[in-house]
Amino acid sequence: QFAGTWYVTAAASNCSVFLKMKDGMKSYITTISFTPAGDLAMKLIWPLPDRCQKFELLFQRSGQAGHYMGTSAQETRDLSVMETDYSCYAIVHELKQSGQDPHTALQLLTREQDASAQLLQKFKELIPTVGLTKDMMAILPKSGECQEGMGTL
Repeated sequence: QFAGTWYVTAAASNCSVFLKMKDGMKSYITTISFTPAGDLAMKLIWPLPDRCQKFELLFQRSGQAGHYMGTSAQETRDLSVMETDYSCYAIVHELKQSGQDPHTALQLLTREQDASAQLLQKFKELIPTVGLTKDMMAILPKSGECQEGMGTL
C-alpha cells in the first residue's frame, strides 16, 4: 500500500547542509517499492540547478511495523513512518548517523505535488516532537524538472 511515487513537499532537518540549501530547494520525488523479503527500496530524484541527481537507498525491515534500517559504508539511517493514510500522505522520520554529524529529518510525502494546509499544519505540529524547531522547516515548491526521468530509473 505504501509503495509507489510520492512527492516530498515539506521537510525539516537539523542537518547543516539542508539548512544552508533549504530556501532554494524544490519538491523532489521518491519512488518506494518493497523487495520480496519485505525490505524497502527508495529511489530519489533530486532537482539540482544543472541536472537531476538520482539516489537509491535500501532499508531493511526492523521487525516493528513501519520501521526500517539502512546501512552503507559511511552511515546508518533509521527510517520510521510516523503517520500515513497510504493514499494521500505520509510523514516520515529519519535519523542519520554519519561520523560526527548525526541528524534528524522529518519529511512530508504526498501523492500530489501540492500539500494541503491541513497536512502542512499536521506536519508542523509533529516537528517539535522529534526535537526539531519550526525554523528548520522548508515547504518545497513544485518543480517541473526531473519529472520525466521517473520511468527510466
